[in-house]
Amino acid sequence: MGKVIAITGASSGMGAATARYLAARGDQVVLGARGADRLAAVTERIVAAGGEAAQAVIDVTRRADLARLVALAGERFGRLDVLVSNAGAMPIGPIDDLAVDDWERMVDVNIKGVLYGIAAALPVFRAQGTGHFITIASTAARKTVPGQSVYSCTKAAVVALSDGLRQELAGAIRVTVILPGFTDTDFVAHVKDEALRAQLEQAGAKFAMSPEAIAQAIGYAIDQPAGVNVGEIVVRSTAQP
Repeated sequence: MGKVIAITGASSGMGAATARYLAARGDQVVLGARGADRLAAVTERIVAAGGEAAQAVIDVTRRADLARLVALAGERFGRLDVLVSNAGAMPIGPIDDLAVDDWERMVDVNIKGVLYGIAAALPVFRAQGTGHFITIASTAARKTVPGQSVYSCTKAAVVALSDGLRQELAGAIRVTVILPGFTDTDFVAHVKDEALRAQLEQAGAKFAMSPEAIAQAIGYAIDQPAGVNVGEIVVRSTAQP
């Protein structure tokens, strides 16, 4: 029997690829995202292929929405085995732009959104005596470049949070953080600085990897035998320096 897996940011990119990959191998997926139409399209594709999926339109910056996503897993499938916190925001740009609203957006989505997921799922995992938190960070957590300082800061916070959580929950509950390198998603379109966006588009054309690579890394972490926790996975294309 497959796992019941909730995924945030599931309407596109790595989230959608993960949902399709896990459902195709027999897991039951509970999908959350802000975009209702795109989310419905992912869900319909999974169901049409014979998979099992439920969906909820959510915003990870709202605590109640994460609680609703976790509750949906219990209502539809009777439990929650894994929470994949994938939703992210990347409106990067030079610090000199003083785009404080963008900074706050990255903190709200990339850090607080993960914390709200933990708050929603941890009581369920404790009651079950088992569970798995998987959080998507970035290689930007380890190496920042001009224009990505705030984004890198939020992803470094996610890495620290995940490792601390892993230590606190050592036992039956597993914690994994995944650090993708440059991945072919639509995040670049959200970059407002034209020069920076062009730079990222050029880099992506050279070495962006498929989001399916991240889906498979998530599957690998989930599939480890009882008593084994993969704490961290770094995934880059072979072309990325």
